Amino acid sequence: MSLMDNLLGSLGGALGGQAQQQANPLMQAAMALLAGQQGGGGAGGLGDLVAAFTKGGMGDVVQSWIGTGQNLPISADQLQQVLGSDTIAGLAKQLGMSQQDAGSGLADLLPQLVDTLTPQGQLPQGGLGDLGSIMAALGGRR
Repeated sequence: MSLMDNLLGSLGGALGGQAQQQANPLMQAAMALLAGQQGGGGAGGLGDLVAAFTKGGMGDVVQSWIGTGQNLPISADQLQQVLGSDTIAGLAKQLGMSQQDAGSGLADLLPQLVDTLTPQGQLPQGGLGDLGSIMAALGGRR
């Protein structure tokens, strides 16, 4: 079983099975984005993602995902403004779907994922900068 398979299984348990309903390729793309492995000039790593949202005027949205309250929604268009059209276009091409579908799927998935990775209402020390760190963080949420 690969690291990504383990990660997806951990995330599925952490999200109460909701991750199983998401398309695995989109989940993998979101995890790569959070681990700083997604190219295309977009945000890399959880800390960089938060910084990109803050710089893009969406700091309150990403902070709601990190905090312990309700997650604010984000649209595909807002996500594209924050991450950049190159990042969303690259994801769409990689996943073989339209930019709108990739953006919408990521907009649905990212709040849950960030929320799950920040159960204490703050960014973890070290920022979860790689897939191993993300998997370790999710492993404690089963």
